[in-house]
Amino acid sequence: MAVRERSVHSTGVLLGVTGYLLWGMFPLYFVLLDTVAPIDVVAHRVVWSLIVVVLLLLFGKQWRTFTGAFDRRNVIILGLAAIFLSINWLVYVYAVDSNQVVQASLGYFINPLISVAMGVVILKENLRKTQWVAVGIALVAVVVLTIASGSVPWIALTLGLSFGTYGLLKKYANLPSLQSLGIETVVLLPLAVIILGISVANGSESFALDGPSITFLLIMLGPITALPLLAFGGASTRIPLSTLGVLQYITPIMQFILGVFIFQEAMSTGSWIGFTLVWISLVIFTLDMYRNSRTRNHELKETLLEP
Repeated sequence: MAVRERSVHSTGVLLGVTGYLLWGMFPLYFVLLDTVAPIDVVAHRVVWSLIVVVLLLLFGKQWRTFTGAFDRRNVIILGLAAIFLSINWLVYVYAVDSNQVVQASLGYFINPLISVAMGVVILKENLRKTQWVAVGIALVAVVVLTIASGSVPWIALTLGLSFGTYGLLKKYANLPSLQSLGIETVVLLPLAVIILGISVANGSESFALDGPSITFLLIMLGPITALPLLAFGGASTRIPLSTLGVLQYITPIMQFILGVFIFQEAMSTGSWIGFTLVWISLVIFTLDMYRNSRTRNHELKETLLEP
C-alpha cells in the first residue's frame, strides 16, 4: 500500500510540474493574439478545448464514463469551478494584452499561499510554524506592493483567488482530469457560443476576419488550454493541496522573467522589495516542505524494511 501511495504521489508531482511549465509559457502565446478581444479569446478557449476533450474521450474509449459522470453533484461543483476558471482566463488574457505580465506573475506567486490557506481552513490540512512564518511574510509583501503601486493589485489577487478556488473545487469533485474538464467546458459552452455570436453580429469576430494566422492560433487554443488543465486535474486528485501549492511556483517564476526581461515591463524599487519578500516567503516554505518530505521518505523506508 505504501509503495502504491508513493507511485501515485510521484505521478501527481510529474503532472503538476508539466502543467505549470506549460502555463509559464502562456504569455508568449497570448501576445500573438493581442488583436483579439480578451473575452473572445476565452470563448474560443472553451469551444476548442471541448473539441479536444471530446476527441480524447472517444479515442480513449471513455465516452460512457464521461456521460456517467454527469450527476447533479459533479455538475454543480464543476460548474462553479468552470466559473472561477473563466474569470481566471479573462483576467489573465487582459493582463497580457495590457502589458501587465509582471502583476499576473504576482497572482501566481501568491496563489500557492492562497491554496495553502484554503487547505488549512477548509480541508483542515495542518501547517508547521515555519510555514506560518512564510505565509505571514507573503501577506506583508502584498501590503508593500499595494503601497508601491498606489492601488490594490487587483489583477494579482483575482488570479490568485480564482485559481485557488478552482483547485479546491477540483479536489472536492475528485474526478479523472479528462472527465472533469469535459464537464467544465460543457457548462461554459452556451456562454461561449453567445459571446462569439455577438462578435459575429457586430462584425468583430477575429476567427475569419483577421487572417489565417489568427485563425490557426485560435484553433490551437484547444490543445494549448486542455493539456496543462488535464495535467493539473490529474495532479490535484493525487497530491495534497499544500504540495500542489509548492509546485505552482514554477509558473510565476517563468512569467516574471518574461515580463521583466522579454516584455520590458518597468519595476519600481517598492515593487522589487515586495517581490523579494514574496520570494523569501516561498524559499522558507519550500525548504520546510523539502525537509518534511525527506523525513517522511525516511520513515517510509524504515516501514518497508520492517519484517
